[in-house]
This record gives sequence, C-alpha cells and structure tokens, in this order.
Amino acid sequence: MSGMKDNKKLIMYLAKNDFKTRFAGSYFGVIWGFIQPLVTILLYWFVFQLALKAGPVANTDIPFVLWLMAGLVPWFFFSEAVINGTNCFMEYNYLVKKVMFEIKILPLVKVLSSLYVHVFFVGVLIIAYAVAGYFPGIIVIQVIYYSASMVALSLAISYLTASVAVFFKDTTQIVGIFMQIGVWMTPIMWVFSDMIARVSNHSEMLGKVVSVILKLNPMFYIVQGYRDTMIDGVWFVQRPGMTLYFWAFVAVMLLISRKVYGKLKPHFSDVL
Repeated sequence: MSGMKDNKKLIMYLAKNDFKTRFAGSYFGVIWGFIQPLVTILLYWFVFQLALKAGPVANTDIPFVLWLMAGLVPWFFFSEAVINGTNCFMEYNYLVKKVMFEIKILPLVKVLSSLYVHVFFVGVLIIAYAVAGYFPGIIVIQVIYYSASMVALSLAISYLTASVAVFFKDTTQIVGIFMQIGVWMTPIMWVFSDMIARVSNHSEMLGKVVSVILKLNPMFYIVQGYRDTMIDGVWFVQRPGMTLYFWAFVAVMLLISRKVYGKLKPHFSDVL
C-alpha cells in the first residue's frame, strides 16, 4: 500500500512540475497555458460569429460562442495530452535510462499535466453558460465522466505513440498533422446534423456512410457528450450504442498499446 501511495505522490509531483517547467523561463510562466486556448476561442468566435455572422445553432437558441466552447474545451485537452504524451519518453530520456524508475507512469504524468488547464476551462465553460442564463443544472456533473473518458482515451493512444516515437522520431509530426485534421473532422465548428442533411440531399446512402465514418472518431463521442451535458440535457446512458463503441475502442487501443510498449520498452535505453 505504501508503494502505491508513493507512486501516486510521485505522479502528482511530476505532473505539477511538468506543467510548471513547460513555461519556465517565460515572463508570464504558467499563465501562457491558459492564455493560448482562450485566444484561440476568441479567434474562432470572431471569425465565425462576427466575420461570417453565424447565428444561434439550429434547433437551439444557444449563442454560437457557447456552442463552440463546448466543443473546443475538450479538444484542447485531448490534443495537448496526446501530443505531449507522444514526446514523454524522449523528453524524460534521463529517467528512462534509470533502471529503478517506472517509466510507464510518464504518459500518465503528461496527461495529468494537461488536466490542469482543462479543469480551469471547464470552470470557465460552466461560468459562461451560467452568466448567459443557460446553466444546465445537475447534469453538469456529467462533465466529470466525459473528462475521465478523455483521460482514458488519451492514455490509450499516448502509450502507443510514445513507444513508437522513441524509434521513429517523425511520429510527433504525424500526430500533430492528425490533430490538425481531427479538429475539422470532429463536429466542433460545424453542426453534425446539418452536414449529414446536406450530404443526404445529394445521396441518402452517402449521407449514411459519412455519418458512420464521422462517428468512428472517438472524439465525436466526447464532443457530443459535452454538448449533451451543457446544451441538450442528455445523460451518457441514453446513448448506449455510442458509449459501448467508445469504451470498446479505448479497450482495444489499450491492448495494442500495451503489447507494443511491452515489446519496445527493453530497447528504449539503447536508442535514447
């Protein structure tokens, strides 16, 4: 038991230290971790609502900026967690070479480090909805479930990408490209139902195919979940099919990651 407690303390210490050192040397320090996502939200709000004059989202009276925030907040965490997790073994190579150090905690350290900013922005999200008169009520606690789901997904992916990145350095760049594509493939800045309706106008079969393909993206479940919580009042148990698929995806990814990590781990110190 004491070993488990020591591990938890070490993980939390490393996560906190990682978050701080990421901005070490800059004048504003960790404040940059909160400013950058905030500026991104304001930029998208300016482009879509002011420049392109996007009104309230169809079938709701929710202001576009609130609808947008509910999609961007989880994506910020997922993108940062996976990208940073991919680099963890290379960044902490001096720890990887230590025989007695349990390097399997490093991806978890990176994911938890990203959680600091996420918790802050979840708070901002809830306050923004409350101030605007759209507080969702008790269902807001469901954000905890979807945040935990994202942690599990990020870890499942990070163990795989971090293990491969030790031997194939271009993995970091590839993951970055996937994140750039993913933000547009996930219904964050566009309405899923509107997209499918437009495609179905040309071909009903094509609309069904596109719908299935887009839903295969596990972040579709998370973004939909945040909007279910903040806007639509839908509990995750009311989406059993999507919930089952998401956790099956996470479980399969964890099995693959564990196998790859187990095979490559003995050679980490030789490459690093």
